[in-house]
Amino acid sequence: MNKALFLDRDGIINERNIGGYITKPEAFKLIPESLSLFAWAKEHGYYTVIVTNQQGIGKGLMTEQDLANVHTYMCSILAEHGFTPDAIEFCPDLDGTNSPRRKPAPGMLFDAVKKLDIDLSTSWMIGDSISDAQAGKHAGTKTILVGDYSDIPEADVICAHVGECVNFLG
Repeated sequence: MNKALFLDRDGIINERNIGGYITKPEAFKLIPESLSLFAWAKEHGYYTVIVTNQQGIGKGLMTEQDLANVHTYMCSILAEHGFTPDAIEFCPDLDGTNSPRRKPAPGMLFDAVKKLDIDLSTSWMIGDSISDAQAGKHAGTKTILVGDYSDIPEADVICAHVGECVNFLG
């Protein structure tokens, strides 16, 4: 079985668009420190799987094609640095719909497990919201929560910044 870094997108790979959604490629702004996560995964034989809630689709603010365009752009930026995500899982469902795929539910992680034969017990979920840590815990991964948090039971590790995460992986 394979190991994976499950990465939330907004706030981990790219800067959040405060008050809005990333609906166009030009709105995508890479967090440079996120490259250290891809480098670590590549060096240590981990898959990289992006798992992202995208309720902007469910709200009608963007289409799945808009999201695909953003992800194509994101992947082109990552490729310039020698990295390619092994999978991208997204959930367009609205918050409050009890979707099995929308974080904090672990459905997106489980779907990636089926596709890539991932061992969740040796994998990590890294995100910047409590729902990311909850999804990881529900799936059985170790978790890193990035941001100004304290005493979050779902987080195995709390880091102030994305660049610190690699210090705790292994």
